[in-house]
Amino acid sequence: MALQTLFPSLVSTTWLEKNARARHRRNAELVQECYQIETSDLAGQKWSQKNYMGGFTSYASISHLDQFSSSFLEIKNRIDPLAKQFAKDLEMDLKGRKLVMTSFWLNIMPKGVVHTMHIHPLSTLSGTYYIQTPKNSSALKFEDPRLVNFMASPPRKAKARAENQRFISLTPEAGQVILFESWMRHEVPPNPSSQDRISASFNYDWV
Repeated sequence: MALQTLFPSLVSTTWLEKNARARHRRNAELVQECYQIETSDLAGQKWSQKNYMGGFTSYASISHLDQFSSSFLEIKNRIDPLAKQFAKDLEMDLKGRKLVMTSFWLNIMPKGVVHTMHIHPLSTLSGTYYIQTPKNSSALKFEDPRLVNFMASPPRKAKARAENQRFISLTPEAGQVILFESWMRHEVPPNPSSQDRISASFNYDWV
């Protein structure tokens, strides 16, 4: 029997900084800056109280961290070539246009905070840079995009290959960048760790 893999959904996981010592030093400094941003961003605090229960996000207030902080500008400049390479891996035909990071925001998830299943509408590529990922903190969970169309399809075995699973959970580590296409539904389950899970998410648009 000849088997083919059709319509794969690609996800890229990359270390932003290969040197572990430099990576830890960078993230330790970023953690302090993230808490400073949270403290000073009163609009973000207010929005988060209504829309991100128990956590903090600058999504609706400081949505261009690279324009706000030189530290995050450096991270953005390092992510840009990764996004460009991912677009090549996806064999995207950009027709003379290019991918541009159009938003970049902070997320702080204390214990019990959840980010429910969602997509990033009107964007092309999305992703996250992980700053602090405590032991046993939440994974990044992706949903099979075909799920809505399944009819009379039995569940898959618990140990089925990844390409046959209905949901895939990735366990990111601090210093990693995860990239995916913006239409992919994903969530962050409740953080079981007593320590904050800190990340910075972003979108790229086709302009």
